[in-house]
Amino acid sequence: MKRVITTSFATILIALSLVACTNRDMATVGGAAAGGVVGNAITGGSTLGTVAGAVGGGLLGRAAVN
Repeated sequence: MKRVITTSFATILIALSLVACTNRDMATVGGAAAGGVVGNAITGGSTLGTVAGAVGGGLLGRAAVN
């Protein structure tokens, strides 16, 4: 139950942060969110895998909008 509340809170924070963003910022945040989810899934919930996925996804998202 605690994990569901934490995940929901993080989702709400990401959604609120997108309200005042430019396209490049939105792509960066979206890429980081997606990368974090993928990194978490691939590594079985590892913190390092989640962070690495978020950083890689953020970099790819930012590079995609040029």
